Amino acid sequence: MGLLAVGGWGWAAGCDNPSADFDYVYCATQLFVQVDKDINAVYRELVGKLNAEGRAVLRTSQLAWIKDRNQQCTRVDATSRSVNLDCATRMTQERTSFLKARIRECNSTGCVISRLR
Repeated sequence: MGLLAVGGWGWAAGCDNPSADFDYVYCATQLFVQVDKDINAVYRELVGKLNAEGRAVLRTSQLAWIKDRNQQCTRVDATSRSVNLDCATRMTQERTSFLKARIRECNSTGCVISRLR
């Protein structure tokens, strides 16, 4: 069984108070799908502001972050795989905030490649 404690991050439309387990899974999944779309849009925006070196550093950093998120938020044993959607949603929102800060930095003082790591 997956761990799906999602609190304080907002729910998908129609998910104000899911009462059944499968409704909860559906709503938590919808929330994660939205934050995943958000991070991809912000990532693309940042990529558009970077030179080739910056894009390479960002790509390496993003792949390392994805690996870390997946390790922290997934549990695998001999018979099952569980994804903690609360963990994945929280980490994705935090990474999105980090990427947005890099965009603001690029817009104000210029992109600092060392801060993309």
